[in-house]
Amino acid sequence: MKYDFDEIIDRSKTNSLKWDIADGELPMWVADMDFKTAPEITEAIINRAEHGVFGYSVVPDEWHEAYIGWWKNRHGIEYSKNELIFSTGVIPIISSCVRKLTTAGENVLIMTPVYNIFFNCIKNNGRNVQEFSLDYSDGEYSIDWEKLEKALSDPQTSLMLLCNPHNPIGKIWDRETLAKIGELAFDNGVTVISDEIHCDITDPGREYVPFASVSEKCRNNCVVCVSPTKAFNLAGLQTAAAIVPNARLRHKVWRALNTDEVAEPNAFAVQAAIAAFTEGGEWLDQLRQYIYENKQLVGEFLENNIPQIKLVPSEATYLLWLDCSGFGMDSKELAVHIRRETGLFLSNGVQYGSGENFLRMNVACPKQIVLDGLERLKRAVDMIKL
Repeated sequence: MKYDFDEIIDRSKTNSLKWDIADGELPMWVADMDFKTAPEITEAIINRAEHGVFGYSVVPDEWHEAYIGWWKNRHGIEYSKNELIFSTGVIPIISSCVRKLTTAGENVLIMTPVYNIFFNCIKNNGRNVQEFSLDYSDGEYSIDWEKLEKALSDPQTSLMLLCNPHNPIGKIWDRETLAKIGELAFDNGVTVISDEIHCDITDPGREYVPFASVSEKCRNNCVVCVSPTKAFNLAGLQTAAAIVPNARLRHKVWRALNTDEVAEPNAFAVQAAIAAFTEGGEWLDQLRQYIYENKQLVGEFLENNIPQIKLVPSEATYLLWLDCSGFGMDSKELAVHIRRETGLFLSNGVQYGSGENFLRMNVACPKQIVLDGLERLKRAVDMIKL
């Protein structure tokens, strides 16, 4: 079946966070897509809605089987039923784990630039953000292992939030890198929370490496956060899973999620996840190809029309990291200028840490919208006097 990703969907007047904007503005910032989800998922939701009774829900075996089958067949790792815990979202899992697995005043390490809400999960719970900046050179990010070992050996550091694949830089961490991270964390008594929500949106022919698949040290010292929400555009349904292979750690996570009341599904969360992971594969593969083509489109446009902006090579996610250091402007200032002059709404890089010279662009939208955004970006850049 051929799916239509060129269709323009009017998302105004739908209480959309992304599209709650002024007339004439174009949002390419927050990480949700402007595509309809897979029709197989919509059908599952409609069938549930037609029942007409929306009482309390439980998590059936089919939910566990859908996750287990997807990760076994798509990602080459086999989890067991008892290792999975339902949650309303990846961020609720992370926040609950920060509260349960650390104490006030301890450090939680993050490798920046990274998803900005990680900062909130740490700060809002009275823990210290231990910001470890990735090295950046010639468009590539890397890890200084000596510095990371020193950071993880700090006795106040008890938790690490890993973004795998990494948002916003679009990097797939390879097996060797994850093994080193896992060994350093394990040897220093630091638990790893691996946020793998973007794992299904990789470039065609590319595959991410599940953290728990790398080694026994990784598997026995991690909380893996997964969800169909990013890949299938289901964020509003609040459906995710914590996967915790280690039984002792799993009990703590189970207690945390239930204490915070984020372990019970709404009436549609289970059905949508099952449909995504049992029937959504073909739709997802076509989506990945479409997003890859959008990435190529952006790269070619920037090279030919806005050479001052360099596209950081991306292997995963639908979020592009734009190096704007050629302007000599703080990215907050640059983002404000672009939005004020053209209506194009991009994310400034400052909020991700170590991103003062970067902007983040969401290209999970029809090509027509991508081209509109690029033309607006060019108009805004042409107004800047270098």
